[in-house]
Amino acid sequence: MLELARGISERGIYVDMVLAKAEGAFLKELPKGVRVIDLNSKRVLTSLPKLVRYLRREKPNVMLSTLSHANIIAVWAKMLSRVDTRVIIREASTVSLNLKHQSRLKAIFIKLFIQCFYPQADAVVAVSKGVAEDLTRMFLGLREHVEVVYNPVNMASIIKSSKESLNHKWFNDTSPPVILAVGRLTTAKDYPTLIRAFSIVLQNCDARLLILGEGEERQELQKLIVNLGIEDKVELLGFVQNPYPYMKQCSLYVLSSIREGLPNVLIQALALGASVVSTDCPSGPSEILRNGKVGQLVPPEDINTLAVAISKLLTMQDKPDFSDEIIERFESAKIVDSYLKLFFLSK
Repeated sequence: MLELARGISERGIYVDMVLAKAEGAFLKELPKGVRVIDLNSKRVLTSLPKLVRYLRREKPNVMLSTLSHANIIAVWAKMLSRVDTRVIIREASTVSLNLKHQSRLKAIFIKLFIQCFYPQADAVVAVSKGVAEDLTRMFLGLREHVEVVYNPVNMASIIKSSKESLNHKWFNDTSPPVILAVGRLTTAKDYPTLIRAFSIVLQNCDARLLILGEGEERQELQKLIVNLGIEDKVELLGFVQNPYPYMKQCSLYVLSSIREGLPNVLIQALALGASVVSTDCPSGPSEILRNGKVGQLVPPEDINTLAVAISKLLTMQDKPDFSDEIIERFESAKIVDSYLKLFFLSK
């Protein structure tokens, strides 16, 4: 969303970033010229009255929202404010899998609200074909509303940021190869499978595993690392503001998720020339990797197959570089064009 705000603002269009609460690690990365509207609410739901007042006061041409609960609130705000603002809602994850991780009552309400209110939006953006197929399969009447638009990636900015110096003991000429993963330490990322697969890899070759990100699974992951006796070869580095030097210099990038929407980190790693292994989870990785032509795909939660794939790529001499193809498909300017068409041309 930050990259979209930057790209749209650079086209000479006024952009407001309307936040239920203006906080978070990425707040400092807001593009210049983008106005922050802080609704100062404890929850997205309680921000509804303030969002209605904002729409009545500002009467924006278009409102783009993201995440299921915020999307529903955006549709309600449009209905209550009675303004002519076009509402475009963006679904960034596989809804059917997300619902399985909610309480039964909450899942019922979310499913009901999506069915009732997503069709009221002017358009629904799915970040991958897999997300679009999941939405149209689950919810009647959405097929004609859903458009697939990939996430924008500012390749020039990523490449520039990747050139910053990297001060870490594992990145030097004499260190073993470094396997990298980036993302929140959550159940969806399934780092236990990656860590167990890595312990198998160590039986045949020396290597290091570095995971960037923070989250509620940290303590459990640290216990697993200690139990496997590999604490000197695995590091949970925490949140890193600039992960791109790590992506550029790692020997291999691994995504072990059990569910995704369209994993930006996979696109970024490939754009920086990294070799990639990813689970073929719903959804996104197979589209990014062109069904395994651009990187190695393995089944989710399959420790042994993941270990074999990692070992294979670590020992491969000539590693293909797919960065040009990735840049062509996901470059920010191309994606911004698609959004602007939705904003101002589609009916």
